[in-house]
Amino acid sequence: MSAPAHTPRWYWEDFAPGTVREFGAKRVDREEVIRFAREFDPQPFHLDDAVAAAHPLFRGLAASGWHTCAMVMRMMCDEYLLDAASLGSPGLEKLQWLKPLYPGDVLRVRMETLEARPMNSKPHVGLVRTQWEAIARRPSGEDAVVLRMEGWGMFQRRDVAAPDAP
Repeated sequence: MSAPAHTPRWYWEDFAPGTVREFGAKRVDREEVIRFAREFDPQPFHLDDAVAAAHPLFRGLAASGWHTCAMVMRMMCDEYLLDAASLGSPGLEKLQWLKPLYPGDVLRVRMETLEARPMNSKPHVGLVRTQWEAIARRPSGEDAVVLRMEGWGMFQRRDVAAPDAP
């Protein structure tokens, strides 16, 4: 069974360089951190409070960087990707885990469009290079940038028709 067709809200033309969007407010749950780590990144400092507290770089249980990426991806889908003429991504250029993300933190995303250009080989597709920062609001009220990544997205262009399929 296929997904119902929808009219996209955002196309390539809607991602102008310099545009900044902030979105999301996901409270990081301890059990979710452990569940993700158990399945995908079972390093002890993602699973065990005592081990994490004794770790020289953490002060307690920390979410996997991959879990942080997954939470950011979900926020991106909820904010714009599921309502966009998204055609996927050829990948990331940079990914940095800058600080630990802890249970109890509230995660949000700041997205800046760095570059947008039509794809040379497929003029109906536009490329968008974006930088995302995942910002954790600590229970103390302090903000910390915990993740930074840059990459490309591919979006259908609003007024350029795709060639007929063979």
